[in-house]
Amino acid sequence: MEVAQVLRMNGGAGKTSYANNSFVQQKAITLSKPIREEAITSLYSSTLPRSLAIADLGCSSGPNTLFVVSEVIKTVEQLCRKLNHKSPEYRVFLNDLPGNDFNSIFVSLESFKEKLQTEVEGGIGPCYFTGVPGSFYGRVFPYQSLHFVHSSYSLQWMSKVPEGIDNNRGNIYIGTTSPSNVARAYYHQFQRDFSSFLKCRAEELVEEGRMVLTILGRKNEAEDPASSEGGYLIWELMAMALSDMCVQGIIKEEELDSFNIPQYTPSPSEVKLEVLKEGSFVINRVEMAQVNWNPLEDWNGVEFESERCESVSDSGYNLAQCMRSVAEPMLVSHFGGHIIEEVFSRFQKILADRMSKEKTEFSNITILMTRKA
Repeated sequence: MEVAQVLRMNGGAGKTSYANNSFVQQKAITLSKPIREEAITSLYSSTLPRSLAIADLGCSSGPNTLFVVSEVIKTVEQLCRKLNHKSPEYRVFLNDLPGNDFNSIFVSLESFKEKLQTEVEGGIGPCYFTGVPGSFYGRVFPYQSLHFVHSSYSLQWMSKVPEGIDNNRGNIYIGTTSPSNVARAYYHQFQRDFSSFLKCRAEELVEEGRMVLTILGRKNEAEDPASSEGGYLIWELMAMALSDMCVQGIIKEEELDSFNIPQYTPSPSEVKLEVLKEGSFVINRVEMAQVNWNPLEDWNGVEFESERCESVSDSGYNLAQCMRSVAEPMLVSHFGGHIIEEVFSRFQKILADRMSKEKTEFSNITILMTRKA
């Protein structure tokens, strides 16, 4: 599987689109808001740039894409009023792999800017947007061209499926029955990828620039990360649905055995270790937060657009739709489109059963870093 070719969220605005099924990601972004406010406040107050360059890496599409940009601009404008400074101009760079639905983002930009002008008293400075397709595991921006880098729920995705895991039969990720070499191979691939990411951002950020990353991770620090934690369990449950279809002859055994998810959910210590090894950043804060598999259940007081909430009470449906919006392109590429309705129908039932019996959560790591001078 060529990850850069098939790793993308479902585009558009239909029932199975990422735009309408990204509540888990939205909750994670909301929980990390105080850290971003701290980062942008300290950055702007200490550097006072006349032109502020903001990059969102793994931006995807839909309501979440411009949410962080909006709050960053609002925070800076509040600082400008407080300090009696003229608003800077904003250069916003939205990065994702080439298959991302950039067109949906571009179509929404004018209404986004108009809305932001009305929400901020006195208006905002000039705002310029650029779409930047390409893998963030390589260089995607000019040398020292960025002030603030943000990424949420993207860095758990790796540049490729690890090599040497042909013996991971019956699993599609690090499962409880995976041989011990599988977890090691995934971890080593994460180390290579995250190290490359840090090296590239160190070249692209200005000195004293800030970076805030939220990564789907795990609390478990054990060497073998396969556990009941959400990021691992979710794929094990999907493997159950695929295995049932394999037994019934709907998919071939060799197809299942050759399919592995290019994802690694690190522990906080694994993230910090790579930052310290690379050496270009000071770690300011590292925090963990938990997100319910169905975030609508415990997100009181938040209103969602009605078209995104048709089945708020159906936890299995909500999460199955979320996972479909993320995984469908990979599954179609490997198994073919004919299996999709069947696999997610089975997956929904498995999820609903598990969620009815125990508390199920995703673990998120958010890290704030400053580029060393």
